[in-house]
Amino acid sequence: MPSEELSNQPLPYRMAPRNLDEYVGQEHIVGKGKLLRRMIEADRLSSVILFGPPGTGKTALARVIANCTTSKFRSINAVTSGVGDIKAVIEDAKNPLLSEGRKTVLFIDEIHRFNKLQQDALLPYVEDGTIILVGATTENPFFEVNKALVSRSTVLQLHSLTDDDIVKILKNAIQDKERGYGLTDIRISDSTLAKIAGLSGGDARNSLKALELAVITTPSGADGSISITDEVVSECMQNRTVLFDKDGESHYDNISAMIKSMRGSDPDAAILYLARALAGGEDIEFLARRILICAAEDVGLANPNALLVASAAYQAAASVGMPEARIPLAEACIIVASSPKSNAAYLAIDKALSDVKSGDTGSVPMHLRNAPAKGMEDLGYAVGYKYAHDYPGHVVKQQYMPDAVLGKKYYEPTDIGYEKRIAEYLDYVERIMNKDD
Repeated sequence: MPSEELSNQPLPYRMAPRNLDEYVGQEHIVGKGKLLRRMIEADRLSSVILFGPPGTGKTALARVIANCTTSKFRSINAVTSGVGDIKAVIEDAKNPLLSEGRKTVLFIDEIHRFNKLQQDALLPYVEDGTIILVGATTENPFFEVNKALVSRSTVLQLHSLTDDDIVKILKNAIQDKERGYGLTDIRISDSTLAKIAGLSGGDARNSLKALELAVITTPSGADGSISITDEVVSECMQNRTVLFDKDGESHYDNISAMIKSMRGSDPDAAILYLARALAGGEDIEFLARRILICAAEDVGLANPNALLVASAAYQAAASVGMPEARIPLAEACIIVASSPKSNAAYLAIDKALSDVKSGDTGSVPMHLRNAPAKGMEDLGYAVGYKYAHDYPGHVVKQQYMPDAVLGKKYYEPTDIGYEKRIAEYLDYVERIMNKDD
C-alpha cells in the first residue's frame, strides 16, 4: 500500500507521472524527438501554453517539468491568485539570493482565468526572460489569453486520451506498489478496464477516480481479493463523461460541426452533435435557431418545407422544454440534413443587398408605382400596369426592374429538389417576357 502520507491523497494525485517515461499519451508533443520532450530533456525550456480538455495531462506535464528542470519552479492557480502573487514571484526571480542564479519557471494553472490586467502584468517579464511561463488552460488560448502573451509562447494542444491510453494508466495504478494498488489483490478483466476507459471521456483523472471508488467500496472476498466487475463500474461511473462546455470552445466547435453536418447532408453526424449539445446543457432555443437558419440558408428553395418544419420545431421546443424538446429538435435537424440543398435564395438576397448598398439601383418604374390619391395617375403613377391574372398562364410581358439594373440576374435557381420546378417555371416566364409583341 502507499505510504501513510500518500494514502491520504486521491489516486489521480498519487499516480501523477514523475518523469517523461511515466507520462502516458500526447505523443505528438512528448514522444521521442518531439519539441517539448527535447526542451525538457535538454533543460532548455521556453515559455509554453498547454491547452486541452480536462484530464489530458496538462498539470501532469507541469509536474514532470518541475521534476526535470534545474530552474527554480513556482506554481500558482489563476483562480485564487492575483497581480500581487505575480509580483511576488517576479521579485523573487529578480533577487539573485532567492533565485540562486537560476531561471524561474512559473506554472499558472487555468491561465485563462486571469483578466487582462493580470495577464499584462506577466508580459514584460516573459519577454525579457525573467520568468519562463508554463500556462495551462482548458480554453483555446487564441481566444482567451492575451495575444501578446500567446505570441511570445509556444502553444501546444493536448488531445483527449485514447481508450488504450486510459487502460495503460489504469493498469499502472493497479500494479504500482508504491503509489497504487500493487500490494492489493485486485481482480479486474481487460473488458472491464476498457469499460472504465470508454466511460471516462478521455479524462485520466475521471478513470482513476472511478477505479479508486470501485476499490474502496467493493468488499473483499473470502480469499482477500477485490473483484471489480462491469456492474461495479456502472455504479461508480453512472454515465459517460460528456466533454462539453456550453460557454467554452467546445460550444463553438460542436455547433459548427452540427451545422456543417446538416449542410453536408449527414443526418447521423448532425444528430450526434445535437445530442452532445443537449447532454451538455446547451440552450434549446439557441439550437433551434441554428437549425432554422440552416434550413433557410442551406436547404433554401430546394425543399421549402424544411423551413416550415424548423420553424414549427422552434416553437414546439420552446413550448414544451426539455426533455421532450429533444424530439422536435431531432426531427428538424434530420429533415434539414436529409433535404436537397440550394443556397440560391441566400446568394440572391446578398447580391441584391450589395447592389443596393454600393450604387444606384434606379427608380421604381412608373407603371409599378402606387397611386392611392386622386390625380396621381395624371402624373403617370400606375399608368400602363398590366394585371398578370388577366393574361394566359397568369404571366404578362412588362418591365419590373428599374432601368438602372435592367437585365440583372440575382436569383439563379439550381436543378435540385423543388428548385428544379421553380427553374422550369422561370424559363417559361422568360420565354413570354422575350416574346415579340
